Amino acid sequence: MAMSRRTFLGSLALTAGVGMMTQAKNETMTNEKAMTVTGAVEPEALGTVLPHEHLLVDFIGAAETSPDRYDPEVVFETVMPHLDHTRELGVDTLVECTPAYLARDPRLMARLSEASGIRILTNTGYYGAMDGHFLPPHAYDEDADALAARWAREWEDGIDDTGIRPGFIKTAVNNGPLSDMDRKLIQAAARTHHATGLPIASHTTDATAIRETMAVLREEEVADGAFIWVHAHTVDDTDLHVEAVENGLWVEFDGLSPESLDIHVGLTRAMDERGLLDHVLISHDAGWYSVGEDGGGDFRRFDTLFNYFIPALHAVGFDEAQTRRLIRANPQQAFRIHSI
Repeated sequence: MAMSRRTFLGSLALTAGVGMMTQAKNETMTNEKAMTVTGAVEPEALGTVLPHEHLLVDFIGAAETSPDRYDPEVVFETVMPHLDHTRELGVDTLVECTPAYLARDPRLMARLSEASGIRILTNTGYYGAMDGHFLPPHAYDEDADALAARWAREWEDGIDDTGIRPGFIKTAVNNGPLSDMDRKLIQAAARTHHATGLPIASHTTDATAIRETMAVLREEEVADGAFIWVHAHTVDDTDLHVEAVENGLWVEFDGLSPESLDIHVGLTRAMDERGLLDHVLISHDAGWYSVGEDGGGDFRRFDTLFNYFIPALHAVGFDEAQTRRLIRANPQQAFRIHSI
C-alpha cells in the first residue's frame, strides 16, 4: 500500500527527528525558488540552463570511491577553461548530475561556480543502475523511509559538513521490470520530494522501467512536474514520451552530440508537433573529468547545443521563442522547489 505524504512526514519525524525541522527550514522555500550550491535563487535567475551535465565522475564503485582518489586543485584547473567557454556561449546555470558515491563534490562545485560565474546545482539521492555498483551497503539494509530520511537531512543540514544544499534528487534504475532495489530508490526519492519539495531526476533507459516508475510515482502521489525522465532519448517512441508527459513527467533528451543531432532534432520536432514542447529538456550529459584516467580523460565540451542543435532547429522552422523555451523557461520550471 502506498504511504501517504502525511503518514510519511509523521514517520520521518518519529524515526529521524527531522519532520519539524524540514517544515521550519522550508517556510521560505516555495515553488518560486531553486537551490544552487551557492544558495537559493528565483527560478528566473537560473537564466539559460544546461539541465544534465557532469564536471567530475569516478566510476570505481561505491566500495572504493574516496575524495583521496583525486586532487581537487587539478580538477579545478582542468575544468575551469571549459566552464569559461560555456559561460561565453551564454550559459547561466549548469545542473551537475553526479550523485553520491560517484565523486559528488559540493565544495568543489561551489568553488567552480564562484570562479566561473555559472550557477551550479548538485543533488541528493543514490544511483542504482549498473546493478548497484554505485550503491553503499546501507542502501541494501535500509528501507525507503530510512533512505528518504538520509536524503532529507542533506537538504536540511547540507551535504556532509559543507552546509551546501542539494537542488534536486538524483537516482537511477536498471532496464526491465523494476527490481526491489529500483522500486525502493524511486519510493525514497518520492518521499524525499514530499519532505523537501525537491524535484527528482532519474536515469531510466528502458520503456518497461519508465512505465513501472510512473506507477510508483502515482502510488506515492508525486506532484506533476516534479519528475524528470533522464535519458528519454534512448527510447525511440514518441507515444511513450507523450504518455510520460500525460503522467506529469518532464522528458529529457540529453546525450546531445554532433553525432546524435538528427535524432535529437527529430525527437524535439515530434514533441512540438504534439503540442508538448513545454515539457522537453535538452542537454549534453557531457563533461566528465574522469578520476583514474590520465589528465581526467577526454572532457567533452558543452557546446553542441549552441553550435549545432539550435541552428538545426531553426533550419526546420523553430523560432527564437521556441528555442528560448527549451533552454530557459522549461529548465527553470523543472528545477523549481515545490511547495510542501
